[in-house]
Amino acid sequence: MNNRRRHFRTRPQKNGFRRRSGSISSNSSNSLTTNGNVNYSRNGSTNNIHSVEKTMHKFQQLAKDAQSNGDPVLAQNYLQHADHYLRRFNDLSDKKENFKEKTKFTEKTISNEDHENEAAKSAKLKVIT
Repeated sequence: MNNRRRHFRTRPQKNGFRRRSGSISSNSSNSLTTNGNVNYSRNGSTNNIHSVEKTMHKFQQLAKDAQSNGDPVLAQNYLQHADHYLRRFNDLSDKKENFKEKTKFTEKTISNEDHENEAAKSAKLKVIT
């Protein structure tokens, strides 16, 4: 058998899969976040409120199944996972509500400025005529 390396054609990636950039085990300064945890370059799966909610319900159902099968340790494990996703879901919901309130406030101030500009224009027209 020869020692040459075979070169295969690369297959196109399916389902929008993206390879994770960088090495997880590298010790470079950009691989650490501000709190010292390793940055694992996620693809946004924990930032999607719908996928977080779905995952939370999945772990709750797994906990119920484990409890009905008589395995309290596994049930507790699943409940802890579900609790983590519940906290993440609440954080994302709060961020969404804050964004909505901020957007409403911005729209309200813009509409108030538009009304004030219209009132000023009509006052100028009255003064001119």
